[in-house]
Amino acid sequence: MTVPGRRSSTFTRLLRHGFTDPSAAERLLDSAELSAVRDDPVLLEALGATADPDLALHGLVRLLEAQPGPTAHRELLDTLIAAKPLRDRLLGVLGASAALADHLARHPRDWEALVTYEPRDLHPGVEEFERGLAGATDPVSLRVAYRRCLLSIVARDVCGTTGVAETAAELADLATATLRAALGIAAAAAPEDAALCRLAVIAMGKCGGHELNYVSDVDVIFVGEALDGADEGKALRSATKLASHMMRICSETTVEGSIWPVDANLRPEGRNGPLVRTLSSHLAYYQRWAKTWEFQALLKARPVAGDSELGQDYIAALDPLVWKAAERENFVADVQKMRRRVVENIPAAEIERELKLGPGGLRDVEFAVQLLQLVHARSDASLRSGTTLDALRALAEGGYVGRADAVQLDEAYRFLRSMEHRIQLYRLRRTHLVPEEEADLRRLGRSLGLRADPVAELTREWKRHTGVVRRLHEKLFYRPLLDAVAQLAPGEARLSAEAARERLVALGYADPAAALRHLEALASGVTRKAAIQRTLLPVLLGWFADSADPDAGLLNFRKVSDALGKTPWYLRLLRDEGAAAENLARVLSAGRLAPDLLMRAPEAVALLGDGDGGSGLEPRGRAHLEQEILAAVGRAENAEQGVTAARGVRRRELFRTAAADIVDSYGTETKPAEPDQGALVDRVGTAVSDLTAATLAGTLRAVVRDGWGDTLPTRFAIIGMGRFGGNELGYGSDADVLFVHEPREGVEEREAADAANKVVSEMRRLLQIPSADPPLLIDADLRPEGKSGPLVRTLKSYEAYYRRWSLVWESQALLRAEPVAGDEELAGRFIELVDPLRYPAEGLGDEAVREIRRLKARMESERLPRGADPKLHTKLGPGGLSDVEWTVQLLQLRHGWVESGLRTTRTREALAAARAADLISTEDAATLDEAWVLATRVRNAVMLVRGRAGDTFPSESRELSAVGRYLGYGPGHAGDMLDAYRRTTRRARAVVEELFYGA
Repeated sequence: MTVPGRRSSTFTRLLRHGFTDPSAAERLLDSAELSAVRDDPVLLEALGATADPDLALHGLVRLLEAQPGPTAHRELLDTLIAAKPLRDRLLGVLGASAALADHLARHPRDWEALVTYEPRDLHPGVEEFERGLAGATDPVSLRVAYRRCLLSIVARDVCGTTGVAETAAELADLATATLRAALGIAAAAAPEDAALCRLAVIAMGKCGGHELNYVSDVDVIFVGEALDGADEGKALRSATKLASHMMRICSETTVEGSIWPVDANLRPEGRNGPLVRTLSSHLAYYQRWAKTWEFQALLKARPVAGDSELGQDYIAALDPLVWKAAERENFVADVQKMRRRVVENIPAAEIERELKLGPGGLRDVEFAVQLLQLVHARSDASLRSGTTLDALRALAEGGYVGRADAVQLDEAYRFLRSMEHRIQLYRLRRTHLVPEEEADLRRLGRSLGLRADPVAELTREWKRHTGVVRRLHEKLFYRPLLDAVAQLAPGEARLSAEAARERLVALGYADPAAALRHLEALASGVTRKAAIQRTLLPVLLGWFADSADPDAGLLNFRKVSDALGKTPWYLRLLRDEGAAAENLARVLSAGRLAPDLLMRAPEAVALLGDGDGGSGLEPRGRAHLEQEILAAVGRAENAEQGVTAARGVRRRELFRTAAADIVDSYGTETKPAEPDQGALVDRVGTAVSDLTAATLAGTLRAVVRDGWGDTLPTRFAIIGMGRFGGNELGYGSDADVLFVHEPREGVEEREAADAANKVVSEMRRLLQIPSADPPLLIDADLRPEGKSGPLVRTLKSYEAYYRRWSLVWESQALLRAEPVAGDEELAGRFIELVDPLRYPAEGLGDEAVREIRRLKARMESERLPRGADPKLHTKLGPGGLSDVEWTVQLLQLRHGWVESGLRTTRTREALAAARAADLISTEDAATLDEAWVLATRVRNAVMLVRGRAGDTFPSESRELSAVGRYLGYGPGHAGDMLDAYRRTTRRARAVVEELFYGA
């Protein structure tokens, strides 16, 4: 008798055996069904060994209740207590799967399928499953027979008799037998159709790969041919009817539920294509139209049902095409892009629980293995397996994957597949999400043998294995390239030179032999430096491969490493700061400009690190830059040293700006590409303009101090013009300026003029002296009288000229005038002088407007370079920079006197002000802005890629591809980029025709 307030000994025993609701369990044990064995320790121990003792006990009681009579009830109980194999199997199934408990309650004699324990029962194949399904003559009986066969697979799985790979293979064999049975039922229902055609069912995906889940779509492709001279069209219609019926037999829900969906969407043209094709039609499609992912899918193709000879002919015909897929342009990029697209489509709320598709999930292992197979199985048939783990083992044995990496991935894949199996097994539902409820996690952990603290242990192991996959799945492709050129331990397999070449070519390297030499130089040896490089390079190679020029990326990395390899901070920076290595890889492989700037002073690589809160690549403002440059000039012994210091700062800051632009345009693994193209343009324009202004200020200070001490005989100011004045400089822009001076009190005008001219001459000379730093070209051609006029004028001279001789084009040019360096008060008075010219009271007269239009039309016809495609010329082409800027400037000249927002030197600001003032519609303003931003981005891209300025797209394919990557177009989409440019500028030109020319 239990003392009130104290728990019974049974209650305590139940807790100790893993029951979470001992009170309910006590009631079930006291029920009539179990009264005869309630105190039997064997039963309690067996229940405690299951994944969910409460679930197992509840399922057992339901099964006993469902027995047809006392004799059957007693037979089940007696066998359960006496036969350990049955006890472990039956209770194991009941403790892992509520769905199979439901099945047993509906079919109470099916438990007998678990009694047999013969050696042949341990590893059944297709033949054994076909015998198990032989009595099924309709969809309902097929479902019952399928579940009965499934019981034995689950029993072996949960008891540990078979591992996850064997279980997956058995499930695929059961699916094969089921498809054959379903096709047989369909053929029996329509013998006239069966008599007309040959039909082969090709398993794809996990079924084809002999690695099926408990609940998964069974992917198939159908091949049909006419039989015995029948009409091909009629035969294909009959084959389609049979295939459709077979799919419904497996997929439709009946009183016994469904088996699994049969999915034929991997066929040519997907859902839009015919369900059944002839072999020749399949072959024609794959030869002409198939995408890379379709060949990847064919890796797992396997004939499973129907006409076996036709199925084998299908495999024989398509097999050679599969192993040529790696020769396709952008092959690796296409595969990796498909993987990224899969991850991007996962709902944000589910991504951390996604076992299959999430980062570090099953699909990462499968994609990595398939990628390697497609590259290397062309020349090594031992790798041609549709089963992931078999292929991984073959890759390791052949030296295509490091053995230690393969072992870790094998363990991780088995663990994650086991999790997936047990999650699906509970309700026999298709899911890849790790549950959130603690009870579900507890059952899942216990089913995997984690008994001490199931939830905590499960979470820890799951995260550990996904971490391994995350770390290794991309390196898997690159690390053996290093082993191919490194010293390996005795007995360790090595990637052959030919296999390494194949892999590098697949990655997009044009000169694989040179790439291998670079890898050998970087990674061979036993030094700490080589060891760190071997850790970094697998990741860097992946990032280089994601660019338009992997060869340049690797070569530039070798150059930087050779220059900085002995400095203690360089490799530490790349190893320890998350952003630095990826940023460096992007910068080194994006074109010539940024690497050239870096090579001249490799220590600037430090800017690529996370810095203080990730601010290493943040552009510095004009005041900060000017302060640094003036301080450096102040420390210099003469003007040449001072300007050399200023140019050094300029080179470093140009690199910072270019690197930030590249990283923001490409995006990184942790930060997507900047979606606002206008923001990228403004950032570059402001940064380069500020840097140019600060450089001119420093150069002016150096020249004045060296020649005249602290005070020049004349006050002197520099006015920015053109893109410089508009804060819109690109990487390759000259500095358009005007020079203005005013003699100091008591100084003769000639002396003042001589001093001012000497300053300008010396500034131009010093900024163009050949050196490691890029020159800064000063262009003063926008001055009064152009090249024929004096280089420097006094303020009074400007005033006299503009009052008497000023032309309308000069008023237009002065719209961009902005002080950039020198005497601020003098510069301010210059701006006051020109404001009435650029913002004329009452606006422009009709004759002035006509003159501007004539000038623009003449420029379009005369200045376009010979042979250039006008539609792709970013400056002078229709809808390009000139079109947009002249249109905006005409609005400024006509309305700036009354609309204060138009009084700006910046094109985009003026365009926004015109829209706000209703001088242009919102739609037209957006069209012009888009075209201007795009054309500016193209010019910046050309300079970044080629290292020299240009106004048209490059003709060389790799350079054109690099421009495309900068603009957000993936490999192989340069044509789309050009089409988009033409489309954007065509729309802009239509707006220009209306607003500028008044058409």
